[in-house]
Amino acid sequence: MTDSVLQAFMQECQGRVNAALETWLPSAKTHPETLHQAMRYAALSGGKRIRPILTYASGQAVGIERKRLDGPACAVELIHSYSLVHDDLPAMDDDDLRRGQPTCHRAFDEATAILAGDALQTLAFYVLSKDGGMQAGQTERLRMIEQLACASGSRGMVGGQALDLQAVGKELDLVELENMHIHKTGALIRASVCLGTLLDPDADPETLRRLDRYAKCIGLAFQIRDDVLDVEGETATLGKTQGKDQALNKPTYPGLLGLSEAREKAEALSAEAIECLGVLGSEAEPLRALAAFIIGRSH
Repeated sequence: MTDSVLQAFMQECQGRVNAALETWLPSAKTHPETLHQAMRYAALSGGKRIRPILTYASGQAVGIERKRLDGPACAVELIHSYSLVHDDLPAMDDDDLRRGQPTCHRAFDEATAILAGDALQTLAFYVLSKDGGMQAGQTERLRMIEQLACASGSRGMVGGQALDLQAVGKELDLVELENMHIHKTGALIRASVCLGTLLDPDADPETLRRLDRYAKCIGLAFQIRDDVLDVEGETATLGKTQGKDQALNKPTYPGLLGLSEAREKAEALSAEAIECLGVLGSEAEPLRALAAFIIGRSH
């Protein structure tokens, strides 16, 4: 897949999930107005939409129509948006910049940001339970809710954030660092890929296993690239504060391995991810291209 074809695919997916977010998020004029304004601010102010794009791409790989994936893609992005709002809070990473704009608690206030994150999280599960466009039965919906809940909670993303906070100022070995990021970053990425396939009740188990391994690999590769960009990126390009991990004394892949070896590890994970898709044909081309895009991105 050429860069231009990948960009066209990503732009279409971004447009679809943005439209779904607009549909499901309450209007800024709906009471209580400030809360709903903060929710919209957090969810609609830019972002690459990598996770929903992966949902669309994995769905395509198993033959699911794109319009049926709008709800799952929206749900994944709502969870991601909530997590960013809470991660940026003073009690967490205490950041002032996100996606090139003031963080939610800076644009509004800390209490409103906490509530906005709470509401974005619950809205994600409401979408999965109610979206008619998914054309899904109760069994499929329940499986999707279960998958996203597990990936988002203490055994997934939230647990990873807890490990991340506990690791500040400590030296972790590679296994410990990978375990932290398998939870913090990788769990939601794996769920994003999985949700794209759960609308097919007859999906081949081996294909699903390979897609899950693909997702695990790119989840780690994504985090390594984030760590590298924190060292060598620029705040204006990143849309968030460059050097924040170092300032907080957090363990990172470049800190443990060095920049060169960290890049090599990300490349190896991307190659392994693409190898996992060998049994799939041209319908998996977006997934292959995304594995390369993730380790080459500049923000």
